[in-house]
Amino acid sequence: MTTEVRVPTLGESVTEATVATWFKQPGEAVAVDEMLCELETDKVTVEVPSPVAGKLVEHVAATGETVGPNALLATIEEGAGASAAPKAAAPVEAAP
Repeated sequence: MTTEVRVPTLGESVTEATVATWFKQPGEAVAVDEMLCELETDKVTVEVPSPVAGKLVEHVAATGETVGPNALLATIEEGAGASAAPKAAAPVEAAP
């Protein structure tokens, strides 16, 4: 099943945002709540998490593109090569 990733509610007076950065690329596996992209407005920067685990199919909105409220950002194919949660970074041991 394909899930749409849309611009979240940004605030009452915010009417548009710019896609600043994509953290995941099409074809990559994503976990639930893993950050997909970052949106910038004149007031706030918002990270957009994945609503489902699966494979990122496409970026509908490109980096630098201006998007409105509830605009389509990306699509995810649920369950395709997904993990249940983001992988934690390996612990780093301090040098003696």
